[in-house]
Amino acid sequence: MSAPLLLWVILLHWAAGGGFIRGSRTWQHCTDLRPLDILSEVVPAGGLAHGMRVFQVQGVRGFQLAASRPRALCFPASRLFIHCDRFPEEFSIIVTLRVLGVPAKRNEYVFTLMAEESPSVLVGLRYAPNKLHFLFWSQERTGGWQTRVTFPNVSLSDSQWHTLILAVSGQSFSLTVDCSVPKDVLVETPFPASLSVKRANFYLGNRRRRKGVFTGLLRQLVLLPGADATPRICTPMNFKVVTLSVPSVLQDLPAKPASNEVLKYPYETDTKVTLGSRPPCTTQEKAQFWFNASRRGLYLCNGSAWISMLEVKQRLDYVEEYQNLVTNSETMGVEVFTIPRAGLFAAMANRYTPPGSAIYKWTDGKFVPYQNIPTYQAQSWKYFTIGKKIFLAVANFEQNDRGQELSVIYKWSRRKEKFVPYQRITTHSARDWEAFVIEGEAFLAVVNHREGNNHNIDSVIYRWNPRTGLFETNQTIPTSGAYDWEFFTIGPYSFLAVANTFNGTSTKIYSHIYIWLSGSFQLFQSILTFGAADWEVFHIGDRVFLAVANSHSYDSGMPAPSNFYAINSSIYELNVTAQMFVKFQDLLTYSALDWEFFSVGDDSFLVVANSFDGFTFSVNSIIYRWQGYEGFVAAHHLPTVGCRDWEAFHTTEGSYLLYTSAKEPLSKVLKLKTT
Repeated sequence: MSAPLLLWVILLHWAAGGGFIRGSRTWQHCTDLRPLDILSEVVPAGGLAHGMRVFQVQGVRGFQLAASRPRALCFPASRLFIHCDRFPEEFSIIVTLRVLGVPAKRNEYVFTLMAEESPSVLVGLRYAPNKLHFLFWSQERTGGWQTRVTFPNVSLSDSQWHTLILAVSGQSFSLTVDCSVPKDVLVETPFPASLSVKRANFYLGNRRRRKGVFTGLLRQLVLLPGADATPRICTPMNFKVVTLSVPSVLQDLPAKPASNEVLKYPYETDTKVTLGSRPPCTTQEKAQFWFNASRRGLYLCNGSAWISMLEVKQRLDYVEEYQNLVTNSETMGVEVFTIPRAGLFAAMANRYTPPGSAIYKWTDGKFVPYQNIPTYQAQSWKYFTIGKKIFLAVANFEQNDRGQELSVIYKWSRRKEKFVPYQRITTHSARDWEAFVIEGEAFLAVVNHREGNNHNIDSVIYRWNPRTGLFETNQTIPTSGAYDWEFFTIGPYSFLAVANTFNGTSTKIYSHIYIWLSGSFQLFQSILTFGAADWEVFHIGDRVFLAVANSHSYDSGMPAPSNFYAINSSIYELNVTAQMFVKFQDLLTYSALDWEFFSVGDDSFLVVANSFDGFTFSVNSIIYRWQGYEGFVAAHHLPTVGCRDWEAFHTTEGSYLLYTSAKEPLSKVLKLKTT
């Protein structure tokens, strides 16, 4: 017979149902070559078995198994192997599961097949931290032994759904996780050609005892005799939750019930209810709800953003004085932040060294003193985290008692519930810190204002060294009497803008925007500013804006203007086509030192810190409302004294603005009244 004809005969035999052949045996004697749904066999028609609950996580349903009644989750193998009592010699096992964190040295069983009179596992699948074990019983005339096939570096404990395909053929064992590159293992002991399952039972999520019960969620458990299931599973779709066969109770419910009857199968779902700030929305939180009590809104995570499902739209009606906050001394800046499980705090950067700067905690609807930290004419604070570590950095403007010019990074002590000194960094009349992360690495940038009478000095960007646990110099950037850094991202690109204030002779100088390229910041754009004191980046819809606060116009070589301090501050918008920021709007300000962007309902606002009009420090700061085509329009005039900084924050009681004064030891909390 010719080779092509022989190949045709073999293919014809396969198409006719011959299956895989080993000598004179075929698997069709025991079962058809169809998916055998082990999970569905445990679920009784019209309900759930005892010890099973249905949970929906990330939009996908699965069973949670109770450890108290492991024997209830079993069925005889004869239900699947109806023609004979032998386990297939070649097969695939398909599992879709969601594993919770498994403690070290602990194993959890996905399923086992065990004979009634024996404690040994005939066939089983077991998960340990970062490992997956496939167990089977090898038997000869003289006895038998347990064989374990281990797949290392299988990380499933990430609270995500995963689909596993285990293909077995003789001495070859192959594991595919989420349709990635298969992990292949060859062992000396092949899977038995004739494994008896007479008087054996399948146990779901256990090995017939409470120890080792599977604690995660199980959606799919299918035995496919005679074939590698990978080609059937790995098609262009969501690999992690693809299904070959799942119980009907786990399938999607119809969008609209056929009648007014209650759900046939009750199930539970993870619902995120948050009373504080907006939680993250990633693929892990997909299909979860978040109730924002302060805004009375219900939101659904679509995997990247919170979508409003039900919300009472708020509108800013007016602003009222809420709290007079007496401070240690005049306050140059404030940082409002939330420490998980500790609360809401406000760190004041106070001018005078004794008694230093104060941190306040929001208690019973008010800020109350919490901790005092020695500082030296502090200019600003910056709160940031690296992993589980919590930090607060202060920018000191003056030397300490020893004549050292140091700014300090403090670390939150969970034991003491206080900030303690962590790292001291040499700075030069530091004005501001900015913390940011690029490509998974943490950075901290300091603005050095001047060294002696020299305003044209380097400001420094530090990189976190995970090995030493310290910040180390990464890059220096020339600045001129700089006041502020502002970090922001647009798509995959990272930017850092510096507010240059004074070069020694003039405030009419260029401030610069840098872009991160090839491991360092490089000049992207220069913008002419006038004593720039602050940059504020914000988004309205898909539009990106950058606002600069110009403080005063002075040039030693030019005639003095009628008013140094009445000057336009400008808002720039990113022009994607031109790949640069272009001027969008000018707003008349009075020695502006800060911008703060905030939202109320669907409305967007900018508030400016006007500090001096050339005659008095008692000058109105203004809230501007976004009016679309008109740009920002003045909406509220707020009496302030030497206003230095604004911070917007939210609590369960409502929305607030906090302003600090550089001319009196009094800051104010204002409440935004909405309708």
